[in-house]
Amino acid sequence: MQVVVANRAALEGDLRAAVQNRQFLLHYQVQVEGEGQLTGAEVLLRWQHPERGMVSPAEFIPLAEETGQILPLGHWVLHTACSQLALWATQPKFEKLSIAVNVSVRQFRQPNFVDEVLSILDLTQANPHRLKLELTESLMVADVEDIIAKMTALKASGVGFSLDDFGTGYSSLSYLKRLPLDQLKIDQGFVRDILTDPNDAAIAKMVIALAESLGLAVIAEGVEIDAQREFLASQGCHAYQGYLFSRPLPISEFEALVKRS
Repeated sequence: MQVVVANRAALEGDLRAAVQNRQFLLHYQVQVEGEGQLTGAEVLLRWQHPERGMVSPAEFIPLAEETGQILPLGHWVLHTACSQLALWATQPKFEKLSIAVNVSVRQFRQPNFVDEVLSILDLTQANPHRLKLELTESLMVADVEDIIAKMTALKASGVGFSLDDFGTGYSSLSYLKRLPLDQLKIDQGFVRDILTDPNDAAIAKMVIALAESLGLAVIAEGVEIDAQREFLASQGCHAYQGYLFSRPLPISEFEALVKRS
């Protein structure tokens, strides 16, 4: 137990230093429609530690949430993504691409979250219609009215919303129909065994049917082989993200991929 506590304390100290010293970077994973038409990317946070090397998000994101470091981190991610959108808007090959940004529960619940997003959009001059915020179901556990109010305010400015990892956490259809969402995202946990596990296939079909009935778009993450894409397409899901199309890439490699497409 002492070793665990010591390791955690060391990681927490490193995390605070990393935020101050800007040791983080963004990787971009393509999002596509049909058989590969590139529509945008999800940005994924990476920590390049000077001694530990690349630290897994599964290791540092929960700690960042718990310690509050997710707030400056989340601000930096959003600002960096919007700056990239503004830069792409000046280049014909990139101008129609969107960027999806994960927003943490703690970040979204900040009283000034709407003002923060609008301020970043104004400062960077990014097109809000090209920005998509990804929320998780765990956000819906408390104060749904506040969530709806914040989402509505941002949607009025053009910002889109996707419900990430749908079906893995707290699901209430009565709340879902009230949320001003644009998209549901099928979790990779269901996609992984979609061809061999009837339960995963049934859940994926349900999410697709639910999205259609609510007038929402749907995207599947974790698509790794063409047979998975074909199955999803046969059920009505035509937007995908996963290693079949590309792993998450540093910005230079992502832009090179776009230019080749």
